[in-house]
Amino acid sequence: MANRRDSRIEPSFEGAPRAKSSEGFSVSEEDRVVPRTRKSAARGKSAKAKSRGRGRDRNRRGLLGIATRLVYWCFVLCIWGGIAVAGIVVYYGAKMPAATTWSVPDRAPNIKIVSVDGALIANRGASGGEAVGLHEMSPYIPEAVVAIEDRRFYSHFGIDPIGLSRAMVTNLIGGHFSQGGSTLTQQLAKNLFLTPDRTLERKVQEVLLALWLEHKHSKDQILEMYLNRVYFGSGAYGVEAASRRYFGKSARDVTLSEAALLAGLLKAPSKLSPARDPKAAEERAQLVLAAMRETGKISDKEYKTALSAPATRAPSYWTGSENYVADTVMDELPDLIGDVRGDIVIDTTVDLNLQKLAEQSIRRLIDESGKKLNVTQGALVSIDDSGAVRAMVGGYDYSTSQFDRASEARRQPGSAFKPFVYMAALEAGRTPDSIRNDAPIRIGKWTPDNYGGKYYGKVTLATALAKSLNSVAAQLTMEVGPDAVVEAAHRMGIQSELQANTSIALGTSEVTPLELTSAYVPFANGGYKPDIHFIQRITTAGGKVLYENSGGSAPRVIKADIVGMMNSMMTGTVEVGTAKKAAFNWPSAGKTGTSQNSRDAWFVGYTANLTTGVWFGNDDGSPMKKVTGGALPAQAWHEFMVAAHEGVPVRPLPGTWKSTPSDTIVPDEIPSADASQPPPAPPAAVGQSQPAAPAPAPARQPRPAQTVDADGFDMPSDSGTTASVGHPVPPGDVGGPKKRRQTSILDILGGG
Repeated sequence: MANRRDSRIEPSFEGAPRAKSSEGFSVSEEDRVVPRTRKSAARGKSAKAKSRGRGRDRNRRGLLGIATRLVYWCFVLCIWGGIAVAGIVVYYGAKMPAATTWSVPDRAPNIKIVSVDGALIANRGASGGEAVGLHEMSPYIPEAVVAIEDRRFYSHFGIDPIGLSRAMVTNLIGGHFSQGGSTLTQQLAKNLFLTPDRTLERKVQEVLLALWLEHKHSKDQILEMYLNRVYFGSGAYGVEAASRRYFGKSARDVTLSEAALLAGLLKAPSKLSPARDPKAAEERAQLVLAAMRETGKISDKEYKTALSAPATRAPSYWTGSENYVADTVMDELPDLIGDVRGDIVIDTTVDLNLQKLAEQSIRRLIDESGKKLNVTQGALVSIDDSGAVRAMVGGYDYSTSQFDRASEARRQPGSAFKPFVYMAALEAGRTPDSIRNDAPIRIGKWTPDNYGGKYYGKVTLATALAKSLNSVAAQLTMEVGPDAVVEAAHRMGIQSELQANTSIALGTSEVTPLELTSAYVPFANGGYKPDIHFIQRITTAGGKVLYENSGGSAPRVIKADIVGMMNSMMTGTVEVGTAKKAAFNWPSAGKTGTSQNSRDAWFVGYTANLTTGVWFGNDDGSPMKKVTGGALPAQAWHEFMVAAHEGVPVRPLPGTWKSTPSDTIVPDEIPSADASQPPPAPPAAVGQSQPAAPAPAPARQPRPAQTVDADGFDMPSDSGTTASVGHPVPPGDVGGPKKRRQTSILDILGGG
C-alpha cells in the first residue's frame, strides 16, 4: 500500500504493451472505445461544423432580437409620440374658437374706379385689385403656381406628408432651413386666419385650419381664394392687382412667361419683385417654367418659346396722371356712402382718352422747354357744362410726386382773375363799350403798371380785357368796390378766401386751378353754376346702386345779357388779345394770367362744350424765364381742345351782344403821340382832384428793376412812381360814374 502511494503509474501508448504490463497500467490502440477511422474523423469534422453553425444561428437570432426590440420600442415611441402630438393638438386647438364658428373672412374690399366709358382708371383699397374667378384668369397662372408651390395640390388632403418629408430631408442635408413643407391650403389658412409668427402653436393651428378648409371647400375654390389674396410684392395683393402692377394688364390676359414670373414671386415677394430686381425675378421665372415642363403642364416647344420671350415689365404703375383723379375720388367717397364694406365700382365722369391727351400735352411742353424756361410742373382741368370733370392732371409725374396741383395747390391767378372784376362792373351798369383811360395811376402807394410800360389811352372795356390792361382793371375795382369783386368771384365758384382789397383786381389772392376753372363754367353754359363732380355712380360688384349723381337744377348766377357781354369781350382775348396761340376752329373765349416774375402762368378758356384751365410753374415758387399765360398754357390748351373737339359739331358761345361801331380793338403797338396836343398832366392819385389846367409831366425816376408780365400783373409796391414809358402818356382818369359809397380813401385802401 505504501509503495502505491509512493509511485504514480502513468498511462502510456508507446512501446510493447507486454513489456510494461507487469510494472503498471497501460492501454494499447486496440483498447480505445472508438477506433480512430476515416469515418470517425469525418464525423468529428462534421460535429465541429455543426457547432460553428449553431454559433452563427445564435448570432442571427441575436441580431433579429435586437431589430425586433428596436421595432418594438419604435412602435412604443410612436404611440407615445402620437399621444404627445395629440395632446399638443388638443391643447392648442382648445385655444381656438369652436370649429362650428369658423368661416372664411371677407376679402378686403376693392374699389374699382372706371372712366366714363368703363375703362379702368385705378383699383384702390387694401387688395389693390378686384377678385378674379379661376375660370376667368389666364389658365397659365394656376398651372404655374401649382407646379412650383404644391405639385400634389389636387391629390393631398390639405397636408402633404411626402412634401413635408422631402423638405425635412433637404433642410437636414443642407444644414439650414431652405424649403418649407406647407401646402397651398396651409398657406391660405395662414393668410386668412393667422399671424406670420413661426411658432409651434401657429403651425398646429395652421394644420387644423387647412384640414377644415379642405373639408368645407373644393380644390378649385381653395386655389381661387389663394390667388386672389396672396401677396405678390410691391403692394399688390391678389393676382389681378399684381398683373396690373407689373404688366399693365388684367390677369385675364397674362401670357405664359408672365404667369411664370407671377408664380415665382410667391417664394419671396418683396425680394423677387421685378420692380426691385428684374434679373432675380426672371431667373425665378425660368425655374417655374422648368417645373411646368416637368409636370407636363407645358410642352418643350412652349417652354422654349417662353424662355425666348420673357415677360416685359410695364412702366411704373403709379406714373399715370389718372391716379390724381383716383385720389380725389377716394377723398370724396366717405361723404357719399360712408364705410366701404364690400367690393364696389365707381363710375367717374373722366374721359380716359382726354386724360391721356392732357397728360401728354403737359409732359411734352415741359420736356421740350422745361430746362430752357425753368418750368418743372403743370396742371390741367377740363369741365363740361354740367359740371362733370372730364380730365384732371395734377402734375408732371404722379410716381415722383402725388401732390395734386390741380385741386390742392393755391397759386396767384394774376390777370386770369380779371373776368370777375369786369363781370362786377357790367353788373353795376357798365358795358363792353364803356370807355376808360388807360394811363398810369396811383392808388395810395400802389401803382398798377401795364406790361412793358405800354399804355393805350382811351379804350373800351372790351379792348382793356383783351389786352389785359392793369390800369383799367384797377379803376373798375375802385368803382364797384373790392367787396363786389369778391362776391362775384365766390358766386361763380371760387371757394378760397379772397382778400377784399384793390389789388384783387390783378389776382393777388390765391386759388386752385380746379376752382378757377370751375368758376369760368357759367360763362360757357349760359350763366348757371353746376355742381362740380367726379363721381357719376357707385354700385356694388353685383350691380346694386349705392349712389348716383342725379344732376339736379343748377342755379343761375349770371344774367343772360351779362353772359353775352362777357363772352363777347373774352372772345377778343383769343382772337386778337394775349391768347392768340389758343385759337382754333371753334368759337372760344378765355383769359390769360401771369403772376409777378412769371412765377405762375395761366390760361383758362372755354367753348360751349368744355371749360379748360391750364397752369405752369414750379413747386418752390421760383420764377420761370418770361413764361406768360399766352405761351405754354395757351399752347397746352390749344392741343387739348383741338383733340377734345374732333368730330364734335360746332356750337356758338351762349348769349348775344353786339358792340357799337365805335368799339374796336386797339392794335398791339401804341399809337404815336400827337405833337399838336398839349403834354398830358401827371398821374393823379385816386381821391385827389385833377389839376385845373394841363401841366408838363415831371421827369419820372425809373423804378427799381421789377418784372411785369404780359398779362399786366404787378404786385403792390411801396414805390409811388410809375414805370418809365419813354413817351408822353395821358393822365390817369377813373372815368364813368362812381359807385356811391360812404367810405373814405383809408377804407378803400384797407379793403373796405
